[in-house]
Amino acid sequence: MLPIVASIPRDFKMTDNIKLTNLVDKSNGGARGDVESNDSRMTSPSKQPLDDSTPYDPHKHRVLEHATTNNETLIHLLKGSLGTGILAMPNAFVNSGLVIGTVGTILIGILCTYCLHVLVRSQYELCKKKRVPILNYPDSMRVALQQGPPCLRFAANASAIIVDMFLIVYQLGICCVYIMFVATNIKPVTDAYIAVMDVRIVMVLLLLPLIGINSIRNLKLLAPFSQLANVITFIGLGITMYYICQALPPVSSRPYFGDPRNWNLFIGTTLFALEAVGVVIALENNMKTPASFGGYYGVLNQGMFAIVIMYVIMGFLGYVKYGSAAQGSVTLNLPKEDILAQSVNAIFAVAIFISYGLQCYVPVEIIWSRYLKQHLENATPGKKLLVEYIMRVSVVLVTCK
Repeated sequence: MLPIVASIPRDFKMTDNIKLTNLVDKSNGGARGDVESNDSRMTSPSKQPLDDSTPYDPHKHRVLEHATTNNETLIHLLKGSLGTGILAMPNAFVNSGLVIGTVGTILIGILCTYCLHVLVRSQYELCKKKRVPILNYPDSMRVALQQGPPCLRFAANASAIIVDMFLIVYQLGICCVYIMFVATNIKPVTDAYIAVMDVRIVMVLLLLPLIGINSIRNLKLLAPFSQLANVITFIGLGITMYYICQALPPVSSRPYFGDPRNWNLFIGTTLFALEAVGVVIALENNMKTPASFGGYYGVLNQGMFAIVIMYVIMGFLGYVKYGSAAQGSVTLNLPKEDILAQSVNAIFAVAIFISYGLQCYVPVEIIWSRYLKQHLENATPGKKLLVEYIMRVSVVLVTCK
């Protein structure tokens, strides 16, 4: 658990966008720094100063204007992790073999889930010590270092910026992959029914729809789109499994253990497919009942359990079916002359397109709440809204470049 020793003035109040002022003793070489949450429009249920001696539960003091329910959070979690990665699992098993692939996927899933639990729990403890309802990912890093070993406190402010940059680059990278995946899978349809065109032209045609879905400003409104994407994804997975299970060769026909020199490729593919730390933290921070996120039967464990099982099944059966011929996306192994198989590409293209808004939510929220909004405090609401939408359009243009 992160070392935390903190105090906060008794007259601390939470306003529209929570600001936490950390006062570090000057004799320790500290400085005054602000920790500002990226979750906008949060208010305090009470305007009375909190007594430092009174037990403080951050979850009970968290009030959000567009909070998501447990089911909506679970839907977002499934969609955030059920992306293009699951289609690459048969190819990942090529590098590991059946036994290592199955056991390795389960272990990596457990590791990812455990690390997310540690992160969420650490944020909760930091909030208790600071007596604030919420701290986002970068601010948690900053506060942890500010209250940690003296030799690390110098890096507190820089650490928050570094975390922000990593999250932005990571999530925008996922968005770039999504756009390329959608354009590549739509291209055969446009070539057959509209005109033969370069994949870059297809990406340009996707520009306006992408801007539209990235203009949705909160997770509450994104929930129906994530639900639709989940339904479409399961339909696509069902069709894919239908072809995989036809004339399935015996399990003994595939090696149980792959070349150890290729295990790192398996680990990299599986970890990339399963890990969604940026989305997960944003989901927990926007829950109506955040206490339901953790725990043995919490939203996180439910979602990750289902995700890991689906990844194992897809990887195992896909590798048994296609062996070393399994391609980077198992949909490329389906019979191209079959109309039903052809529809799978379009189905996954639509599902991933819808998921773009969820993946883009994290970098957009960081850029807007932490780096732009503070410079527009005196601007009119109309100007703020205009700047926000310009920023959202710019993010889409960057991912399409």
